[in-house]
Amino acid sequence: MDSDVNKLEVNEAVEKEVVSKNFIEQIIDKDIAEGHCKKVVTRFPPEPNGYLHIGHAKSIILNSGLAKKYGGTFNLRFDDTNPTKEKTEFVESIIEDVKWIGGDFEDRLFFASDYFEHMYEGAVKLIKKGKAFVCDLSAEEMREYRGTLTEPGKNSPYRDRSMEENLDLFEKMKNGEFPDGSKVLRAKIDMSSPNINMRDPVIYRVARMTHHNTGDTWCIYPMYDFAHPIEDAIEGITHSICTLEFEDHRPLYDWVVRELEYENPPKQIEFAKMYLTNVITGKRYIKKLVEDGVVDGWDDPRLVSISALRRRGFTPESIRLFMELCGVSKSNSSVDYTMLEYCIREDLKLKANRVMAIIDPIKLIITNYPEGQVEYLEAMNNQENEEMGTREVPFSRELYIEREDFMIEPPKKYFRLFPGNEVRLMNAYFVTCTDYKTDDAGNVTEVYCTYDPETKSGSGFNARKVKGTIHWVSAPHAIKAEARLYENLVDEEKGVYSEDGSVNLNPNSIVVRECYVEPSLQGAKAFDRFQFLRNGFFCVDCKDSTDEKLVFNRIASLKSGYKPA
Repeated sequence: MDSDVNKLEVNEAVEKEVVSKNFIEQIIDKDIAEGHCKKVVTRFPPEPNGYLHIGHAKSIILNSGLAKKYGGTFNLRFDDTNPTKEKTEFVESIIEDVKWIGGDFEDRLFFASDYFEHMYEGAVKLIKKGKAFVCDLSAEEMREYRGTLTEPGKNSPYRDRSMEENLDLFEKMKNGEFPDGSKVLRAKIDMSSPNINMRDPVIYRVARMTHHNTGDTWCIYPMYDFAHPIEDAIEGITHSICTLEFEDHRPLYDWVVRELEYENPPKQIEFAKMYLTNVITGKRYIKKLVEDGVVDGWDDPRLVSISALRRRGFTPESIRLFMELCGVSKSNSSVDYTMLEYCIREDLKLKANRVMAIIDPIKLIITNYPEGQVEYLEAMNNQENEEMGTREVPFSRELYIEREDFMIEPPKKYFRLFPGNEVRLMNAYFVTCTDYKTDDAGNVTEVYCTYDPETKSGSGFNARKVKGTIHWVSAPHAIKAEARLYENLVDEEKGVYSEDGSVNLNPNSIVVRECYVEPSLQGAKAFDRFQFLRNGFFCVDCKDSTDEKLVFNRIASLKSGYKPA
């Protein structure tokens, strides 16, 4: 009886484990169980033609995570087969992004261009097998011959060239004896295939372009659909994981590795892309925003490129949590940006020092506090994590407080400062408002209070209670800094793009404020993160902040529009 119970418990545990795995893991498990895979090898294969964005982070985390989970290896490989758009700048930024996000490729950095000779030999092999031919049709003629989704294509008049003629022409293509675009090499498959990708696709073209890696060595370049499966096969990739738009290309992928007779060919598996609502990821649009000076580069904190998210203050851990919440599926879906903000709050709430900073300052003067006196008060670094310890903050007669913490004529249930009201200054004393001062426009410039020395925080005073607590910074000790308050770059009510294809920009996507922060932030370095009490999570800007002028980017406010299930 006991053994039957134990078996039942084991079976239930196994079922739960299977259910918790995504469909890709289930495929890998099956391949391992059937002996098709001895060691899992995955890759992230970006084209170096731009900066990576949040969608790419999903692929990096998925591919590197699978390799780690199964004790395999993970490659970073650049699919650099189109020199017209590729730059070393993009290569360097991608390497930095992949390392930062946690894609551990160690010394396994590869370039498709390193395999150009191998790809050329593969093309020659196809010609010798009667599986490829040189075609002289123009691009327009090729479109006409290709057919439609409902009508089959027609064979090229050059399809039946002899093997000898094709070999000779292809070598002349390689030697630069033909003008750009005058000839291509095409796979010979099936012009009547219901899958248009299989209708004798182009696998090589003549193009005199200087390559960032190979220079002017080549004047013919392989097409992506031909190059990619070869790269995977050379590197011993076991599972080539890509997004759903490549599903219709899988038959061609399989055809290439089969016809080139690779042992243990890689298996292509497609998963759904992740879309964030109301954000811009298109390289063309971002490039125009950069060129027009709307943003200050591909790493502008209002964008969702990985470098922009890093600059804004997001952590790798928060992005990995985000991807975990999004999951892996075969169905495209959209995720709200508020979920990403939830993840950075979750990551930083127990890690970031909680400090006092005044974003919109007015001066508070404690009229009965001794002039010139300074005392140092103890403040917890993080009220939810006692292990982070305490710090001392200076307190003096003149302080800065937030403008919103004082009102001349407050509404009901306003518990902060107003004439005659008493509040607690955080970590300090009770103060009572006695007067205020305004400028010619009626704006409050100074607030006057008296303090009760018996009410010092931590003294045990409980003779009376106050309903409001406000934060502050000692004016003589405050560090003047810059706070950048970010909102969505896009006008969410209008949507991302207008009818003419332009971006609907939010005119208030950035508000810059001169602020005051407590002196414990002196010496804060790039990427240091803090919670500014009641104002949100902030990060020292890595681009513009200096020792003389600290610049803080608001990562996220403290209020969340997302609630986890």
